[in-house]
Amino acid sequence: MSALFSPTDLVVPFENLRMSDVEVVGGKNASLGEMISQLPSGVKVPTGFATTAHAFREFLKHDGLTDRINARLDALDTEDVRALAEAGAQIRAWVEAQPFPAALETAIREAFAVLSAGNTQATFAVRSSATAEDLPDASFAGQQETFLNVHGIDDVLHKMKEVFASLYNDRAISYRVHKGFAHADVALSAGVQRMVRSDRGAAGVMFTIDTETGFEDVVFITASYGLGETVVQGAVNPDEFYVHKPMLRAGKRALIRRNLGSKLIEMVFTSPQEKAETGKLVKTVEVPTEQRNRFSLTDADVEQLARYALVIEEHYGRPMDIEWGKDGMDGQLYILQARPETVKSQAQGKAELRYKLKGRGTVLAEGRAIGQKIGTGPVRRVHSLSEMDKVQPGDVLVTDMTDPNWEPVMKRASAIVTNRGGRTCHAAIISRELGIPAVVGCGNATELLKEDTLVTVSCAEGDTGFIYDGLLETEVTEVSRGTMPEIGVKVMMNVGNPQLAFDFCQLPNAGVGLARLEFIINNNIGVHPKAILDYPNIDTDLKKAVESVARGHASPRAFYVDKVAEGVATIAAAFWPKPVIVRLSDFKSNEYRKLIGGSRYEPEEENPMLGFRGAARYISEEFGEAFAMECEALKRVRNDMGLTNVQVMVPFVRTLGQAQRVTELLARQGLKRGEAELKLIMMCEIPSNAILAERFLEFFDGFSIGSNDLTQLTLGLDRDSGLELLAADFDERDPAVTALISQAIKACLAQGKYIGICGQGPSDHPDFALWLRDQGISSISLNPDSVVDTWKQLAG
Repeated sequence: MSALFSPTDLVVPFENLRMSDVEVVGGKNASLGEMISQLPSGVKVPTGFATTAHAFREFLKHDGLTDRINARLDALDTEDVRALAEAGAQIRAWVEAQPFPAALETAIREAFAVLSAGNTQATFAVRSSATAEDLPDASFAGQQETFLNVHGIDDVLHKMKEVFASLYNDRAISYRVHKGFAHADVALSAGVQRMVRSDRGAAGVMFTIDTETGFEDVVFITASYGLGETVVQGAVNPDEFYVHKPMLRAGKRALIRRNLGSKLIEMVFTSPQEKAETGKLVKTVEVPTEQRNRFSLTDADVEQLARYALVIEEHYGRPMDIEWGKDGMDGQLYILQARPETVKSQAQGKAELRYKLKGRGTVLAEGRAIGQKIGTGPVRRVHSLSEMDKVQPGDVLVTDMTDPNWEPVMKRASAIVTNRGGRTCHAAIISRELGIPAVVGCGNATELLKEDTLVTVSCAEGDTGFIYDGLLETEVTEVSRGTMPEIGVKVMMNVGNPQLAFDFCQLPNAGVGLARLEFIINNNIGVHPKAILDYPNIDTDLKKAVESVARGHASPRAFYVDKVAEGVATIAAAFWPKPVIVRLSDFKSNEYRKLIGGSRYEPEEENPMLGFRGAARYISEEFGEAFAMECEALKRVRNDMGLTNVQVMVPFVRTLGQAQRVTELLARQGLKRGEAELKLIMMCEIPSNAILAERFLEFFDGFSIGSNDLTQLTLGLDRDSGLELLAADFDERDPAVTALISQAIKACLAQGKYIGICGQGPSDHPDFALWLRDQGISSISLNPDSVVDTWKQLAG
């Protein structure tokens, strides 16, 4: 216990509290005191005071209430939902009827007078802080009550009793049993804290670790308008931001990714008249469309919050879960509470399982993926707590949103699906703790998913979670982390989806040998670049589509550049400081036609595989402006964000003339070979590339062999052909193909330049990987699911 107060004190100012006082004032209040007194003054934390565990026990002593409560709980079976509800209601009524001891009421009134300093208009938050909460292995998230916009000492005293009573909420009783805490050992502290006027600003939650993968080099921030309860409860789908810690420390533009949330509602204060009429302190109102369509925080706000997060994490020495608010009156950012992150940080060093669907079905609904698992079972739609008995072990719980009261039923489910909520809401936190996959923020899952329908809930495909019709087969493998044997060749990875990068980077690897821009453009943009450039002078339907996807960005062009930059930056940050070789977009015309507006701009080609693609597209006048957007994005990632581990790869360079023109074009666009350590790599995928390898290398820093196209063009086989008659002849190990590969490898080695391979061959054929190693290749880039097995075979 801190030496700044006595064991018999009933009330303590936050400034006198330290983390060593958890048993006195609970984790939340102890942490507030620690931050106020120990963090640099630049980190703003609103002050206040807390009642002690001694005060709580003195409060319950009167009239033998402690004994009555203990007897009632000792006889309770928490698995009996109805009995739990009856016991909880009875105990809470007892607590709320209990009078304050005179000494405690006097101490609270004196502390409040100091805090309010005579300001009769000031409002306060009355928060719960249990002595067993916010521990490194148990979050107790949302187990007790918090009251906002509390005005005057009489209201504060009344809400304190409700806070004390909330120690006996159904959810809190059940959670203590689940976590093995004795009820009598847990006391409650009530914290009274000056309100941050985020009802007129914004608020949310941030983690100093990626909540889904445990990746430690990012701060993950969620934000929405109004009071933060809507984010914590899961009532809104918030904005999301990822900030890269190493670049933040280096003073670079460290915001690497943003996702615009729908933010349909916000929680604000009620007026004095509304409070008098309804007794409610806060209310939810709709957010105007214009505000929904922009981010609730500026980039500068996001980076400032991330700097706060770094200071807090460094002080506590572990990943943290932090609530924050932006005061709409003074424009300042405040930290409202901080607790240890309790799921991913605890899982480190333990064996992990990776889940993978072996097939796909019809997608019935989708939302934000929580956890990286897959669950199956019958749909059980639950509209209110009164229906929770419907959920049996193995059911898929489908509801509008969960709150802490739902915890007793959540642990029965094989998966959880909600209409509302983001990745930091209570439902998400508890789902992670329980190890249950959840898909939150689906919008209308309760309408789309019919009762008793058998479904598969997949959270194993990136940020987006899918609910598929039917029970799909799942493959479960153990993830190998850590060191691998030396093998004389670098094993890199092919990565398309930035959403999986934080997971993939934790596999053994020497970086990314192929990051595909096509995936980013297809999935994060979805619109043809020329439609973006022609806006607003495009037809009405296309104009609406462009405006819809570009919400939250300065312009459609800015949206395109932002999204390409964010996708590349996410991969580069995940693997920092290892090299990440980014291949410029290699869509064929038929693939570009599939983008929104694509049919208006792309030719119909008989054989697009041999058509308008690669370097020929970049240097054409017709595609020049679209290519300039790609270059601008890559330049931003390297120069502004500081992710100089990004190297650039040029695909499908048919001739020496194209090689010269494309490198000159890149230099004019600010991507000059050799500047700021920039390397230009060429895809070696056309026979001419290998035949004239020495001459092509005059323009590049090395080759990455594209064995798919090289095999196709060497053997005259269409790799997209569905003809079984030809399939058997498509083999990267054919002597004609290996002769060209060998020639390319020798040319690069002779000039001391990079030589790798990023085609499918080594992932499919371990013997081919062995042959490449023996030829002296520098690196082999593999699909993530084949990295460990191929590495072991190479070490063999």
